[in-house]
Amino acid sequence: MIAEERKEQIVELVNRNGSMSLTDLTAQLNSSESTIRRDLTQLHQQGRVRRVHGGATKVQAAEFVISDQSLAGRQSEHMDEKRAIGAYAATLIGPDDFVFIDAGTTTECLVDAITQTEALYLTNSLPHAQKLLAKGCRVLLPGGEVKQATEALVGAETVNHIRRYHFTMGFWGTNGAGIETGFTTPEFSEAAVKQIAMEHTTHPYVLCDSSKFSKVSLITFAEFDRATVITDHLDDRSYSSAGNVYEVER
Repeated sequence: MIAEERKEQIVELVNRNGSMSLTDLTAQLNSSESTIRRDLTQLHQQGRVRRVHGGATKVQAAEFVISDQSLAGRQSEHMDEKRAIGAYAATLIGPDDFVFIDAGTTTECLVDAITQTEALYLTNSLPHAQKLLAKGCRVLLPGGEVKQATEALVGAETVNHIRRYHFTMGFWGTNGAGIETGFTTPEFSEAAVKQIAMEHTTHPYVLCDSSKFSKVSLITFAEFDRATVITDHLDDRSYSSAGNVYEVER
């Protein structure tokens, strides 16, 4: 079998099945492992399959997110998954931590689950600050303009305020997550706040339900390997090879 014909068959098998192991491809195409590995590497470079440990997966078409939904709209989506993610994330906070909490509905589920009241919190979300205060937590708010859609403080004043601090840990929401595209969001001023806060955090976590993977928004605020990702589960197992994704359902 000539090389190009073999590669076409690899693409067809991977697309039909969603993923294929190196062992199965070797057996079905009656070729050596070294040959199939070389083919997979070339196909990955061409963007025709995604090369993963032990085989290959289908390339998923990215779904673009170009605008923020309102808080009310997002509070009805994937809430069971967000609550599970938030509940696990809350267990990571210790009494001596200085914690940044991003605006968003998944981070709001984290706030709802927090029982650690001795830590110090900074959030750019007005609703999060009110909930933390009601729990008896110490809370800092930056200055800035309130963004209507997300009730988040944004703008140059917010960025400059956060730049002064150094957080032991932080938690972010995201509109999209991809190994190549990183963590993305649709609005420039909110992306700037996310980026500066993560740059000033020792242990960053992105709270990301499974629907956000392989979605892409307009602006990357951090590379994929910059933070530990806490999700409910992975439908696309290629992300498990990244080494920084924790699935609460597992």
